[in-house]
Amino acid sequence: MQTTSFSQYNIPSIVWVSPRPTTTILHLKTTSLRRLSTAYAVASLTAAPSRHQVIHSMLPEKLEIFKSLESWVSENVLPFSKPVEKCWQPIEFLPDPCQGPKEFAEEVRALRQRALGLPDEYFVMLVGNMLTEDALPTYQSALNTLDGVGDETGSSPCPWAIWTRAWTAEENRHGDLLRTYLYLSGRVDMLMVEKTLQYLIGAGMDVGTENNPYLGFVYTSFQERATCSSHRNMARLAKEGGDPVLARICGTIAADEKRHENAYTKIIDKLLEVDPNATMLAIADMMKKKITMPMHLMYDGKDPNIFEHFSAVIERNGVYTTRHYAEILEFFIKRWELEKLEGLTGEARHAQDFLCRLPHKVRKLESRAKKLEPRRVAFSWIFNKQVSA
Repeated sequence: MQTTSFSQYNIPSIVWVSPRPTTTILHLKTTSLRRLSTAYAVASLTAAPSRHQVIHSMLPEKLEIFKSLESWVSENVLPFSKPVEKCWQPIEFLPDPCQGPKEFAEEVRALRQRALGLPDEYFVMLVGNMLTEDALPTYQSALNTLDGVGDETGSSPCPWAIWTRAWTAEENRHGDLLRTYLYLSGRVDMLMVEKTLQYLIGAGMDVGTENNPYLGFVYTSFQERATCSSHRNMARLAKEGGDPVLARICGTIAADEKRHENAYTKIIDKLLEVDPNATMLAIADMMKKKITMPMHLMYDGKDPNIFEHFSAVIERNGVYTTRHYAEILEFFIKRWELEKLEGLTGEARHAQDFLCRLPHKVRKLESRAKKLEPRRVAFSWIFNKQVSA
């Protein structure tokens, strides 16, 4: 048995069980949080005191299904990516130095002036959204660990790999744009933001997908929709706060996330068609684990509960809440017609029943969220100012 310590990242140690069987279980110990907003209690693995981390859980014979879908991916998924020349680029929303020093300085002053109208809470949430986008190396790595669909060479011509690289390239613009805006705004401590990002990428993420593409594509479908919702709400708040440019930035990123959601949702559509039992079980499995936000191992070097505090702020401001989580569940149940699916095995039918009852259970937690009293929490990202969480 070999134990690896990750104490420098403030995350739990992982104990590797040896010898490794086909389905390997890693024993993962986590510490429970003192308080977590309801939506993130629903959506966070860190709420559990301990759990087992399983890898390579998909049966080997299932690999052929994903191999057989490669031509389908070329025809039905790759069109959701855009050619580079038709994509927006971050500089289109930012002060452009090509206009000359004077014009550039004037545009920066105008950006900073608009940013003054937004409260500190907004910048806490915007930093969190930026960190979620900017931890992209973790996400590409995670997608490439999925059995049967990973990029085995780094430039594989496999359609699954082409999609992952195209998705990564498009997503990369999101973090670049938000980070540059935050830097130019003068409203955040970029040193602490950058340290948080390095800690986050170093820590990785544990979202329970087990190297299993069934689970992985359920997760990406849900996560893209949740991210789209969050960016849309941030756009609304930016507009209300008097920054129409930032509203357009957040709205444009949300539109990308929606397009990516459509791609992953279509993959699950196809998997329900060709392998309904395994896909239904995968959807239920991910919902039982709860959809974990990819930044749940976030740390800034100072506050060990920064994810808890961030999640409380974003819940309190209505950017991502228990209600949004329940609405996403309801959307996918309807979108994938899970209630209508027939001919399932007994185990898959139980999974179907569980899924159809789940939104009601989640909505019961909304009343609990409303009962939590606000508290003042300092964030290093905004020069240790306090906001309500």
